[in-house]
Amino acid sequence: MAETGNINIGVTGAAGKMGGVLIREVCDTPGFSLVAASEIAGHPMLGRDAGELAGLATLAVPVKSDTDALFAASDAVLDFTLPGATEGHSQCAARHGTALIIGTTGLDATHQQALEKAGQKTAIVQAPNMSLCVNLLMRLAEQAAALLDDAYDVEIVEMHHRHKVDAPSGTALGLGRAVAQGRGVTLDAVAERGRDGVTGPRKRGAIGFAALRGGDVVGDHSVIFAADGERLELTHKAASRQTYARGALRAAAWTDGKPPGLYTMADVLEFSALS
Repeated sequence: MAETGNINIGVTGAAGKMGGVLIREVCDTPGFSLVAASEIAGHPMLGRDAGELAGLATLAVPVKSDTDALFAASDAVLDFTLPGATEGHSQCAARHGTALIIGTTGLDATHQQALEKAGQKTAIVQAPNMSLCVNLLMRLAEQAAALLDDAYDVEIVEMHHRHKVDAPSGTALGLGRAVAQGRGVTLDAVAERGRDGVTGPRKRGAIGFAALRGGDVVGDHSVIFAADGERLELTHKAASRQTYARGALRAAAWTDGKPPGLYTMADVLEFSALS
């Protein structure tokens, strides 16, 4: 990423795997400074230095549970935690006018409503996947779906590590929404999220999902368009969580000076300018 102005970054969930990746990326990227880090109340790593938790030298940034203080100190906060925590973080962002970059998945309608309300007060970027290439994949999937009619069956296959708790992944659902958008339908109306037993023939126009779990897979996603005689497969494979961190910082830099709103990575990458 090209050097930007100095942007003060806060990281929630600092003791988690993704929290450590975010901290390292902030410290390795010119133009960004880690100024605050948080964890939930009672976490055993509270009080520890964020740099040490991330495998770096001491940064003089202790991990605290005071999220209001974290948002007050930051220009933008990176949040890859859990839905309930993200809802609370969005409320903090609104109170302090701090930009919030959300990579959390598995949010329900109530959580989403909270983000939309917070977006009336500050700039929020939400994406099921912050990877620049995954967001390009979503764009390509939407364009392919617009060009290929429902004679092309669509299946979305994803695989993640054994510890992932939600399925299909947020990214897979994002890909499904992109395909549905390309076809002018809603995903809820055409999604098939599981097959077992005698299910009968495949429904024309359905968007199918398959979720695989195992090992330490960071994230593999494929969108398959299958018709009689040919098949198109669009695939992305992530080998490191660093790709998500790079995208999150790209989004954080983009929010500088932006008005309140709930934005997506399509806004950050200015896909509308490519139409």
